[in-house]
Amino acid sequence: MILICSVAILSGCGKRGDPLPPLVRVPVAPADFAVERRAAHADLHFTVPATNTDGTRPANIARVDIYGFTGSSTVSDDELLRRGTRVASVPVKAPRDPDAIVEPDEPDADLEPLEGSGLDQGITAHVREDLPTPVASGTASNETGVRYYIGVGISTSGRKGLLSRRVAVSLGPSPDPPSKPDVTYDETSVTVTWLPPPAAPGVAYHVYELAALAAAGKDPETRLTGVPVAEARFVDPRIEWDVERCYAVSSVDSHDRLTSESETSPRTCVTIADTFAPAAPAGLTAVASDGAIDLTWDPSSEKDLAGYQVLRGMSSGESIAVITPAPIQETTFKDSVPSGVRYAYAVRAVDKAGNPSAPSTRVAATAR
Repeated sequence: MILICSVAILSGCGKRGDPLPPLVRVPVAPADFAVERRAAHADLHFTVPATNTDGTRPANIARVDIYGFTGSSTVSDDELLRRGTRVASVPVKAPRDPDAIVEPDEPDADLEPLEGSGLDQGITAHVREDLPTPVASGTASNETGVRYYIGVGISTSGRKGLLSRRVAVSLGPSPDPPSKPDVTYDETSVTVTWLPPPAAPGVAYHVYELAALAAAGKDPETRLTGVPVAEARFVDPRIEWDVERCYAVSSVDSHDRLTSESETSPRTCVTIADTFAPAAPAGLTAVASDGAIDLTWDPSSEKDLAGYQVLRGMSSGESIAVITPAPIQETTFKDSVPSGVRYAYAVRAVDKAGNPSAPSTRVAATAR
């Protein structure tokens, strides 16, 4: 009886509170949100959210909405969403069950597969908007409008996540592109040069590698300049023989800390062929022995060396000919020749493209 009373007393000590509301998970803000002005277009890119605001993952997200607004910089972010235009809605792969989450300290292997045909979470997304205001090219203006952009992830239940940072582009005139570039190369680098656009003082430049016309599945363009370059010249240190490279250049202008980039110039394509001969070998010596002459020389330092060819002729004559048609790898050669006859020798290096060097300095010897 006492035990029953005790249990009854204990069970009556606690006070049941109101039920807690279900936890609503929304995505973090789209990270790395940025925009660049390319002629009459705004190119936006951002990282698709992969976590929720409480640090759990995957993100409870169905899409990322991008809003644009042309007007005063004093407008608040909330006003920008209300008054702006939704310029893009990017679908994202979503969790089947938003509550099947992984805590921040748990491994990715515990994540359930995402569903849908949208973008993967955590990747970089790209959006292009044709600017709503017609933009004149090649003229100057100090009265330029500004267009602002902001991005937000939308949960599977339609709730907004955190807003991205705000970015902006100028709606003023963009610069003209430079001339079609000239492309030259040597054994170590490719040099791209171009002429500036007319009447465009102070512009800088971006250099792009464009996908070769025959290259299927390759990104259409890759920017090679991290920041705009002031000189109308760019050196690309990448050398790959028998590879086609296509280059184009754009002009970049800046007003009120907002940059505007032109369309790219016409492309110039070049196939980088190895037509460069290696250096002539040095240190050739000849030592006579019974019925033979032993040759030695210093190794060549070319990275694309295929081997060496030995040349021989009569010491009294001017002409010498190759006696090792296939390049040899060693830096020694034993030539069996008749005794008492004096021969002249030279050696040349050959690279993997078949380019022969100039002959080395000649030496002469007579076998015993």
